Amino acid sequence: MATLLRPISNLLRLVFQVLLACVLIIMPLSGCQQIGTGSASNDTLNLWDSGPLTLDPAVSGDMGSHTYIMQIFSGLVCLNSEMEVVPDIAERWEQSPDGTTYTFYLREGVQFHSGKEVTATDFQYSWERACDPATGSTTAATYLGDILGTRQMLAGEIESLTGVKAIERHILEVTIDAPRADFLCKLTCPTAFVINRENVATGKYWWRNPDGTGPFRLAEWQEGQALTLARNELYYGEKASLERVTFHLLAGNPMSMYELGEIDIVSVYTAYIDTATDPQNPFSGDLSITPELSLYYLGFNTTSPPFDDAAVRRAFCLAVDRERIARVIFKHTLSVARGILPPGLPGYDTSLTNISYDAARARELIAASSYGTVANLPPVTLTIGGYGNDIPAYLGAIIQDWQLNLGVEVQVRQLEPDAFLYHLQEEKDGMFATGWIADYPDPHNFLDTLFHSGSDYNYSAYDNPALDALLDRAAVEQDESARFAMYREAEQIVLNDAPCLPLWNGRNYILTKPYVKGYALNPQGIPSLNATRVEKH
Repeated sequence: MATLLRPISNLLRLVFQVLLACVLIIMPLSGCQQIGTGSASNDTLNLWDSGPLTLDPAVSGDMGSHTYIMQIFSGLVCLNSEMEVVPDIAERWEQSPDGTTYTFYLREGVQFHSGKEVTATDFQYSWERACDPATGSTTAATYLGDILGTRQMLAGEIESLTGVKAIERHILEVTIDAPRADFLCKLTCPTAFVINRENVATGKYWWRNPDGTGPFRLAEWQEGQALTLARNELYYGEKASLERVTFHLLAGNPMSMYELGEIDIVSVYTAYIDTATDPQNPFSGDLSITPELSLYYLGFNTTSPPFDDAAVRRAFCLAVDRERIARVIFKHTLSVARGILPPGLPGYDTSLTNISYDAARARELIAASSYGTVANLPPVTLTIGGYGNDIPAYLGAIIQDWQLNLGVEVQVRQLEPDAFLYHLQEEKDGMFATGWIADYPDPHNFLDTLFHSGSDYNYSAYDNPALDALLDRAAVEQDESARFAMYREAEQIVLNDAPCLPLWNGRNYILTKPYVKGYALNPQGIPSLNATRVEKH
């Protein structure tokens, strides 16, 4: 979701420590029921958050916005607690023998919050709007790109999707370019959600008063102060036990607010981890820890000197002592990434040759590069996102390693988060700090999305025709064992060419008040609000 970039969430909680300080990711957990947190009353949950950048499903590319979109809107299918695709607005579907045509049968009587019934035509409109160049979606190619006509629409060559047809009022036919193992998974992402044409027609900022189909509706939004979601009484699925969820936007120190009982769930930062895990602390029993399907990384602009040379990229990777940084700065609250795929993701392989700290070898690579010596390297700038012009401690440690081990001085340029998240392709310098959290549990979502030369999220501009060909074959391979073998080969190619320095795989450290029940995080860091309730206290 990321989710970027559909990647944001706990990912950028570390990368952008101020902006996304306590952002909670929201996507379906059981069935399609979604996020949760607690409150001072028995029918309201109070959370801390930074607020959304947009509530337009077709435009959103950050998990902070997805937090709300996943509550307000929904789609044909969703992911359950086992991360399997299950029915949502589509109660069932059929697939053609050649695997390229899907026929979705929509539930009858599903309504937008306004009471208007959802039909197949609404999905057709929603997807075509996402692919309309005027919408400015940066996610449509990634999540709808398999559908016939998507690329041509995005290029402005045609005005409708040739692969989408509303056959009847509640029957939608979708044709894709080839049989793809992860096509249905992509439809669980916000870009594929249904929106109301009449809602969009109200004006440019229609999404400030969104008319969705999700389990919650937007009740109130005081920008910079609070945003409240109310239970959707027209929801077609299991209705939430909670009547309201209030997000207190940048309202103060979230840990202090938790201690004072002003919010009911809080993400624990490194600075508080010793306190939160101390058995003498009355809140230590509130702590839960879950792994996250995420990758934090430093990307190299492979088209810009000196990172147009793979030897220089590998040198910068080997010169960083990630184990020390994870231990000293993060206090082992996350794990060092051994590759591109995070542990727990299907296809994860511990046998790959990964990047290990070796300062001597890093200096040898610089000497063997086309630049020959550090003195010949052009100035190096690292692009980050956030507020306040503060360099996160972990980045300071990485920069210090480059200085001590290679003799390279690295400058940092900070962009405001919205510019970083939505304009990184144009704004990046020689390097950039970012991350990715799984939209769905499949290696395609990391290797193809981040490193295929045709991907919008390939911010490194990495171009390897052999890798592209391998990823293209893997995308349509029907035998799971053969497919994962291809992705293992692809991951090793990426590690060898080093278009990025994999840093960490995340974990979620969450404090939850004892009176909040049913709240749990899956490996995406996704809780279920519909399954959450607040007991009398």
